[in-house]
Amino acid sequence: MADGRIAVGAALSEKLRILADAAKYDVACTSSGTARRGNGSGLGNCVAAGICHSFSGDGRCISLLKVLYTNECIYHCKYCVNRADNDIPRASFTPEELCRLTMEFYRRNYIEGLFLSSGVLRNPTYTMELIFETVRRLREDCGFQGYIHVKAIPGAAPDIIERIGYLADRMSINLEFPTAEGLRRLAPNKSRALILTPMRQIQNRSIACREELARYRHAPQFVPAGQSTQMIIGASGETDLQIMSVAQRLYDNFGLKRVFYSAYMQVNEDRALPALPGGPPLLREHRLYQADWLLRFYGFRAEELLSQERPDFDIRLDPKANWALRHLEQFPVEVNRAPYEMLLRVPGIGVKSARRIVQARRYGAVDFETLKRMGVVLRRACWFLLCRGKPLQPLRLEEGFLADILAETGGRVPPAGEERAFHQMTLFEAGLTLPEMEVLYGTEGRAVL
Repeated sequence: MADGRIAVGAALSEKLRILADAAKYDVACTSSGTARRGNGSGLGNCVAAGICHSFSGDGRCISLLKVLYTNECIYHCKYCVNRADNDIPRASFTPEELCRLTMEFYRRNYIEGLFLSSGVLRNPTYTMELIFETVRRLREDCGFQGYIHVKAIPGAAPDIIERIGYLADRMSINLEFPTAEGLRRLAPNKSRALILTPMRQIQNRSIACREELARYRHAPQFVPAGQSTQMIIGASGETDLQIMSVAQRLYDNFGLKRVFYSAYMQVNEDRALPALPGGPPLLREHRLYQADWLLRFYGFRAEELLSQERPDFDIRLDPKANWALRHLEQFPVEVNRAPYEMLLRVPGIGVKSARRIVQARRYGAVDFETLKRMGVVLRRACWFLLCRGKPLQPLRLEEGFLADILAETGGRVPPAGEERAFHQMTLFEAGLTLPEMEVLYGTEGRAVL
């Protein structure tokens, strides 16, 4: 067929194949990303049937049916494979078909929930009405009480957003790009105001419902799992500082549960899109997720991690190590005296191990062997720590040296005789006099600690 649409009455499995494949670029929940089948000798398989994996609040991994309601779209987003002018196979579910698929997958124990996004059919409100009818049927007619995540479409009427919010566990609205300029250039049918308005609506209604629940135990819940968003990375030229600053504001001002980062993948040819000779920026995406973790659980702020002078992470290092090397004046840290907040900033010490250290100090001094048993990654942490005033090994608090060590060996000391090219410090590059340098580094150039 010339327009790429499958004929009326085509097999439901063909629709599932098309719409599950079209949903793979939406990373607002994690996905297995493989089509490997089992060989019959073990348990399970990874067939490409739109199954993705996410995590519940108590840490359980749950499987979701991840599909689009339709991949037909009236928009012309330059980066999107489903944009209106692309000649690709098109398909749409009906509410009945999607309910049937969800229930059949659930009864066979393939899934525990549904992740539902969509292209824009006719207009945003019309599309969201179809999604609402699907979710309503699942909840009320089928009695489905599993997890449901719905992607809201910017520009849909507020009342339909609210009605879906009382049925879905989580809703999300894609921010698409960190800056309004990137959005204007690559998604001309969308605007920042169009995206932020329903975000604010979801936030306000969630707060109001929590207050009602505090007074009335049986009050209806609105999006109880909160809302999230997604940004595309590497298509519009923003720095890491711009990206993390936007994420920080979203967490602060909109109460988002998660910001997802999607490395730009080149699926369309367009002069407005960047060439990717090295492929999608997957390592950069990984570093941004690590930095996001620092914002949410380690007490960091975006403006601490990066600066206008150094607006991008060193791609070789994880963001916490990147921060530590830029703030060596705060190290080494004495494990037995440092506050919990400072322990969290030491590379190799996580939230659990920092808590264990604080608890253990009540009963006696902590040494390096104890730290290892607590789960501290000593090969990274030892470069920044003292125990009872002593380091595990002679320290060298110099950024170039530590960057090479942490990036190339993960913190492991190179074997004796291994050739390495370290930066040679000059005695006066830090603005210290010769006597001060001798006190700090000793006469052989090693830190005296």
